[in-house]
Amino acid sequence: MDLSSNKPFIAGNWKMNKTTHEAVEFAEALNDAVSIEEIEATIVLFPAFTALSEIKKNLEKSPVFMGAQDLFWEEKGAFTGEISASMLKDAGCDYVLIGHSERRKYFGESNESVNKKIRKALTHNLSPVMCIGESLEERKKGETIKKIETQLKDGLNGLGKDEIKRIILAYEPIWAIGTGETATPAQAEEVHHFIRNKLAENYGNENTSCVIILYGGSVKPANTFSLLKEKDINGVLVGGASLKVDSFKEIITEAIKAYKER
Repeated sequence: MDLSSNKPFIAGNWKMNKTTHEAVEFAEALNDAVSIEEIEATIVLFPAFTALSEIKKNLEKSPVFMGAQDLFWEEKGAFTGEISASMLKDAGCDYVLIGHSERRKYFGESNESVNKKIRKALTHNLSPVMCIGESLEERKKGETIKKIETQLKDGLNGLGKDEIKRIILAYEPIWAIGTGETATPAQAEEVHHFIRNKLAENYGNENTSCVIILYGGSVKPANTFSLLKEKDINGVLVGGASLKVDSFKEIITEAIKAYKER
């Protein structure tokens, strides 16, 4: 895995899309497309659970990493339908999404369950990508910062200075996910700047200055450059635009270009 903030972090969350065959075809095509980007960006795919092992076979000699879309906080047991951290490591994962807004909305994910999942991921050397963000109603009421602060406080509860260095944060305004609406670069930077300052306040700047903070929410090639030009935005969590090799590759190219001009 690669936790450097010196280059852009580009994550493709496929959600409930792609059969194993389709996922492997994508991975093969992406390998051909991104080989020259090897040292200029960290690229991570988040396929469905069913495709993890086969995808990993195609990434063995690739600069692309792999992550899972969720995990459960127990090691094993009578938890029908759940996936453990050790299973994800066995499948070849280096990263795992935790607390995505769709998990919170449809499956009752809470800040407390997010915290338990993060702790479990860290014990298995999986880098958690913790997702946070406000609803449209909360933004209209001016409660964005309050919501983000609560999610940070509860989601990271009990973590130490060494552990915080291994966390990746993804700011996803819920009103921008799958809607075609995107936070302006200024809006995104405002929240990212708050997150970085809050982390420094709680854990010390020396421990958090290099923490990777991503933006997610209707990311596409056309807005990647402007988002990544902002100094506190280290990468993007991409949904729909990560399902096609051409658009995902263009996002990678735009992110690298923006980082070079920062």
